Amino acid sequence: MNPLNRETTATKYKKARFVLNLDKIPQLSTEEKVQLKQVKERYAFRANDYYLSLIDWNDPKDPIRKLVIPHVNELKEWGEIDASAENKVTVRKGVQHKYGTTVLLLVNEVCAAYCRYCFRKRLFMNGNDEVTYDIEPGLEYIRNHPEVSNVLLTGGDPMILKTPKLEKIFKQLREIDHVKIIRIGSKMPAFNPFRFINDDELMDLFRKYSLTDKRIYMMCHFDHPRELTEYSREAIRLLIEAGVVCVNQNPIIRSISDDPDVMAELWNELSYMGVQQYYIFQCRPTAGNEPFSIPIVEAYHKIEEAKKKCSGLGKRLKYAMSHESGKIEIIGVDHKHIYLKYHRAKHLVDEQKLIVCHRNDKAGWLDELKPVDGYKNDFYKEIRELPRPNVN
Repeated sequence: MNPLNRETTATKYKKARFVLNLDKIPQLSTEEKVQLKQVKERYAFRANDYYLSLIDWNDPKDPIRKLVIPHVNELKEWGEIDASAENKVTVRKGVQHKYGTTVLLLVNEVCAAYCRYCFRKRLFMNGNDEVTYDIEPGLEYIRNHPEVSNVLLTGGDPMILKTPKLEKIFKQLREIDHVKIIRIGSKMPAFNPFRFINDDELMDLFRKYSLTDKRIYMMCHFDHPRELTEYSREAIRLLIEAGVVCVNQNPIIRSISDDPDVMAELWNELSYMGVQQYYIFQCRPTAGNEPFSIPIVEAYHKIEEAKKKCSGLGKRLKYAMSHESGKIEIIGVDHKHIYLKYHRAKHLVDEQKLIVCHRNDKAGWLDELKPVDGYKNDFYKEIRELPRPNVN
C-alpha cells in the first residue's frame, strides 16, 4: 500500500474528537441510551468520532460496537476490580515491579477510547489515584535496580500525552544506562492513528530515542482486522520507519476477537505489515467482564484453529493469562488435562514451571483449575464464587 497523502489526511482528520456522552451518538435509540446510562455510571465510557465511524450500526453484533459501546450485562456482579492483584506489586505510586527485568510506569489514566473489557477500568473510576504524573520516584526506583532492562509505559494510554511530555520521559529513561528497552502499551494506532500521522515532531522523537541497541517498542493493541484501516496502516508504517519495533497483543474476547477466521486474518495482515502478534491474553475475570469472558478450553481450540490458517510468521504468539502469580502460557489441552507453563513468574522459583491440571471446560482462570497429583496450584479453590458466563 502506498503512503497516504499526509497533507490531505491531516486536513480531513486534524484531530479525532472525543465522544464522552452516549446522547451524542445518534445511532443509539432513546431506549438504548436510557439502559446504557446505568452502565456508564459504573464503568466509564469514552470514544471518538473516528473509531465510532468504523461501526456498522445496522449490525447489532458488530464487533467494533461491542468493543466500545456499553452493554447492560456489564452490570452483572461478576469478577474483581483488580483481578490480577496489581496492588501487590506496586512498589511506588504508579510503579509496578512484578518481573525482575521489567518495571511498569503508569503515566496517565486516560485512553483515546475505553475498551469495555479493560482490566484496568478501575483507573477510570472516581476516587482512583493509582496513576502519578510525577515519575521521579519511579525513575529513582529504576536507577536503584540495575536488573531492570525493560520499562513499560502504560496507564491509561501513554500516547495521550503531548509530545514534549513524552520527550521528557524518554530522555530521563535514556539517561539510565541499564534500561535497554522502552515499551509503550498503546491502542492509539487503532483508536486514533492521526496521533502519529499528524505529528512530525513525534516521529522525530522516536528516531532520536529508538537507538540501534536500545529500541523503543510499541506494544500495539489491535483486536480485529477492521481496525486495520488505511490510517492505522499508515501510522504503523511511520512508526517502523522511525525505528520503532511494533508488536501486537490483545485478549480473546467473546464476539469481538474469538472467531478463528477473524484471528487468522488479523495475525496474517499484521505480519504483512511487519508487526508480530506477541500475545493473545485470556480475558481477566475483572468486574464487568461477564459478557466478554471465554473458557480456557474453548479459547485454546479457537486459537489453534486460527493458527492453521497462518504462516509461521503469523502465528509466533503465545496464548497466556496475566495471573497474580505470573504470565502463564496455555500450552496444550487434551481429553483429560490442561497444560500450562509460567512464561514469566512473580517468584523466580516458579519461572518456566509446568502445571498440569484436570480439564475443566467451564474454567476461565487458574484459580478454577484443579492440579493433577504431583503438580501444585496454590490458587485453586474447590468452590469458586465466580460463575462462568452463559456461552449462548
